[in-house]
Amino acid sequence: MFYGTWWSLVPPIVAIVLALATKEVYISLFTGALLGAFLAADFHPWAAFDTLYNTILDSADFSILVFLILLGIIVMLMQKSGGTRAYGEWASKRLKSKKSAEVATSLLGVLIFVDDYFNCLTVGSVMRPVTDKFKVSRAKLAYLIDATAAPVCIIAPISSWAAAVNSYVPEGSSMSGFQMFIATIPFNLYALLTLFMVFFTSGTGFDFGLMKKHEENAAKGDLFTSGGEEFQQPDEDVDVTEGGRFTKGKVVDLVAPMLVLIFSAVGAMIWTGHLNGGKNIVEDFANCSSSESLVFATLVAIIFTLILYLSRRVISFKDFMDSVPEGGKLMMPAVIILVLAWTLKGMTDQLGIGDFIAATVNLNSGMIRFVPVIIFLIAIFIAFSSGTSWGTFAILVPIVVNMFAGSDETMMVISISAVLAGAVCGDHVSPISDTTIMSSSGAQCNHINHVQTQMQYAAVVIAACVIGYVIAGFTKNWWITLILSLAILTTILILIRKYTDRKYMQPDSSENA
Repeated sequence: MFYGTWWSLVPPIVAIVLALATKEVYISLFTGALLGAFLAADFHPWAAFDTLYNTILDSADFSILVFLILLGIIVMLMQKSGGTRAYGEWASKRLKSKKSAEVATSLLGVLIFVDDYFNCLTVGSVMRPVTDKFKVSRAKLAYLIDATAAPVCIIAPISSWAAAVNSYVPEGSSMSGFQMFIATIPFNLYALLTLFMVFFTSGTGFDFGLMKKHEENAAKGDLFTSGGEEFQQPDEDVDVTEGGRFTKGKVVDLVAPMLVLIFSAVGAMIWTGHLNGGKNIVEDFANCSSSESLVFATLVAIIFTLILYLSRRVISFKDFMDSVPEGGKLMMPAVIILVLAWTLKGMTDQLGIGDFIAATVNLNSGMIRFVPVIIFLIAIFIAFSSGTSWGTFAILVPIVVNMFAGSDETMMVISISAVLAGAVCGDHVSPISDTTIMSSSGAQCNHINHVQTQMQYAAVVIAACVIGYVIAGFTKNWWITLILSLAILTTILILIRKYTDRKYMQPDSSENA
């Protein structure tokens, strides 16, 4: 009755509206999922419960949940060893300002391009003590993490995202999935412009909108602004008593486990890709099992950390074991939100959101030059509503490939780029997106604060992208499109900065009254 109709959009829309209105993400996601269950079961109470129960089991990626918990254990161990504090002190001596701390955070995000989940939590764990020291708000840290996670992965040929795009290109198309991915990179405006904006705002120290309020409060010592500390904060690095004396961890106690984690993850991805039929490093990454690789890497890192810490008596064995439940507890908010978000997505799948979109997307061939911008906006809407960019790829990539089959290959590449850019954009600003949730978790920021501040920044990039894809549709030239899009974004940012500076320079009207 409700399958494949506009009703498939109602559960995610309800969840998003409730989340923004109430700032209570748990009940909002649950309400959306429950509504989806009732729609899928034609409002039969027991059938709705059965649908909800089985969707939770079927939709959850338990390997990612295990990875989150194991990573939480590593974070707690680095805290207890004193490694996090030691790294913060070391970095503070070399990073002399708030701007340099933000730029360093952004650079680390760009360097970790293999997987967005891994990026979100690793960058947050490593850079949080440094940004806290320089009074960077948690909302700004979450933005820096999120804006250098998916936007980097979607233009990195060696990443789990490249593998996903490869798999969605239908067989028999004019170019292979990997060739298609490479060709889309210079036209992926949202990813490229978002990275430009990250370094522009970090390097100039310019913030606007709600983010400016968060940064002003952080300068006064309030890193959270509103909503409090959504994620339980671990205690300050604890000096552990061993044999009657206090010992503290060193920088190596943070850096070494993180390097082991990174190299183990990359190595495991290459190996699992080889086992799945890869014949070279590119095919290995395209065929890898990223979830399994991440779990393997965190287990290796925990074993390495056990040997590194206990052999040097940095912490006691009891403190090591205490970190296991404490680290898991640290990640429980992210785990709960992810499970609810996955369940909501499972409900929209059961309601046929993909079939509804496929039937609705019927572009007029007479407007061929405007296809990229239309596709971009449609992809944003789908990803925002469903909270998944990969699901948006699966829906739109085959449609676009078939739309241009045997005709205009350049326009096909531009339109696929628009799909990828719009999907990342919608995922980026959606409160029910798993990467948005993980960015909040990595920064230990109130989730709705992150969503609201990031939306305003993303809106500026979206405006430049809309014009950019119109230009791309007419010129079909990537460098003209990219240069003009960057110029438009820069102009918008300069105008916003002038307006913001003028607004804050004006005396308070109440004082003149």
